[in-house]
Amino acid sequence: MSDLSRELIEFIQKSPSCYHAVENIAGILGGAGFTELREGEKWTLRPGGRYFVRRNLSAILAFKLPAGALRGFQIAASHCDSPTFKIKENMDVVVDGAYTRLNVEKYGGMLCAPWFDRPLSVAGKIVVRQGDRLVSRLVNIDRDLLMIPNLAIHMNRDVNDGYKYSVQKDMLPLLGDETAAGTFMDLVAENAGVKKEDILGTDLFLYCRSRGVVWGAHGEYVSSPKLDDLQCTYANLQGFLQGGHPDTASVYAVFDNEEVGSGTKQGAAGTVLLDTLERINEALGRSHEDYLAALASSFMVSADNAHAVHPAHLDAADLTNHPHMNGGVVLKFSANQKYCTDSVSAALFRAICEKAGVPTQVFHNHSDILGGSTLGNLSTAQVSLNMVDIGLAQLAMHSPYETAGAKDTDYLVRAMREFYSTFVEDAGQGSYCLHRAAQ
Repeated sequence: MSDLSRELIEFIQKSPSCYHAVENIAGILGGAGFTELREGEKWTLRPGGRYFVRRNLSAILAFKLPAGALRGFQIAASHCDSPTFKIKENMDVVVDGAYTRLNVEKYGGMLCAPWFDRPLSVAGKIVVRQGDRLVSRLVNIDRDLLMIPNLAIHMNRDVNDGYKYSVQKDMLPLLGDETAAGTFMDLVAENAGVKKEDILGTDLFLYCRSRGVVWGAHGEYVSSPKLDDLQCTYANLQGFLQGGHPDTASVYAVFDNEEVGSGTKQGAAGTVLLDTLERINEALGRSHEDYLAALASSFMVSADNAHAVHPAHLDAADLTNHPHMNGGVVLKFSANQKYCTDSVSAALFRAICEKAGVPTQVFHNHSDILGGSTLGNLSTAQVSLNMVDIGLAQLAMHSPYETAGAKDTDYLVRAMREFYSTFVEDAGQGSYCLHRAAQ
């Protein structure tokens, strides 16, 4: 296992929820000399400074300021949430006087079948009364706690011919026998070190306990929970820490709620990116016109994993544009703008990858199959600038256990290091000059 694959797996292992992913990123940034800012306080920024800010504990934006004049922004964004099941209020469901299940609802669109017969647990955030304050606490019940058992084939002989899952009936996880009723919130309180009666709010989610592995005849694949999109999140972070250009502000963004449309205060369709960029501009004493001029010479990468062609389902892929794992970074195109890549942003990013020695691939949806979307086109509704949608090719997207190429994390780190080390200058009339930082 390469060091980078090991580091990725460890990062994911420590990120059982979006809140824990952001906490891990904050710890890495703090260790690299970044200062945390608060949205509710006035920002005092210095040229050459390194800062980060969190929103809702589930979105984080970090930035490195140039020591001289700010001429543009180089922004890379990803997301930290994954399809899962959220624990409802009043969660106990006692069945037949013998079982205690937890009441859940779907978060995002997932493959249901792989959730069965796996060790699961719960992680997320709670809000606790602490004197006259309400305090957020992260929770991870770090043990095998739950299971969603399959119905034996003897009782459903047709299951292998196709089955329509009911979340309310089939997907409720089993916590224990009848004596487990009423104990779940005790477990949460014990894990958080608080009294159960002081817990006033919860955002708790199921997560898969299976650890990531590198496998294949030559160790060519990595499988893990949450590769979509923590693989891009981690690779972007490494490129951000390693790269930089003296004429630009390097910005690293991780949003929440991409899997449910991004329309939240901490999502890409919210104002968190816009608010941060405008506050940077104002704190440096620049005018609004200065800010708009800098956006013209800015570039954003929306990094969210892409579909690799499936070895058993070539017919689900586009005829000529179906990427493979370990084939390099994937540029994602969509005529209906589900992906925001266009001729300009594709050319800019391809040129950057060429400089980095990183191969690129292309993804288009099968023309008769409606594909997904991502955070790029939603971000441009708030901040208008050149943007490319990219990802790393993977199989089993939106399964609790996904598979990607072991080489591709390194490809994206190298591409993002080069991206952050490049200033994309607007030369007018659809022309751009790429200026690379001196090495």
